[in-house]
Amino acid sequence: MPSLMKFLHLAAAIVWLGGISFMLLALRPAAAELLAPTQRLPLIAGVLKRFFPLVWLTIGLLLLTGLAMLLAVGMKNAPPGWHLMFGIGLLMFAVFGHLYFVPYRRLKRAVAAADWPEGGRRVAQIAMLAWVNLLLGGLAIAAVIFFV
Repeated sequence: MPSLMKFLHLAAAIVWLGGISFMLLALRPAAAELLAPTQRLPLIAGVLKRFFPLVWLTIGLLLLTGLAMLLAVGMKNAPPGWHLMFGIGLLMFAVFGHLYFVPYRRLKRAVAAADWPEGGRRVAQIAMLAWVNLLLGGLAIAAVIFFV
């Protein structure tokens, strides 16, 4: 059972952080280079519409598996890195929740209204928050590796 929990936890983290990396480092720059806002913004909104349900699933898996592993050893017996990862993970979930319920919702409205300047502002805000989560994800990985 511990191996299954570790596998699911790691797989969920890879999906979430890998998706963020793809969006920030590949899709967004290519779309900005090749597409006008009238094409780029609906594309990005459509990709996020498909990616975000997966992120919600990974958040659920990360919470369930992380808590299961923490509780299995006991909170006071868990290595400091596990506690750091848990705290950083909660912060990441909060950042994503804000990203999803505020700028992403506004991006969808802007695209529906063909308000391209507003859509561009929201994509930039989403990207900034995604960078924050990518950096936090790196810190969480470092915490569990270096503080065991």
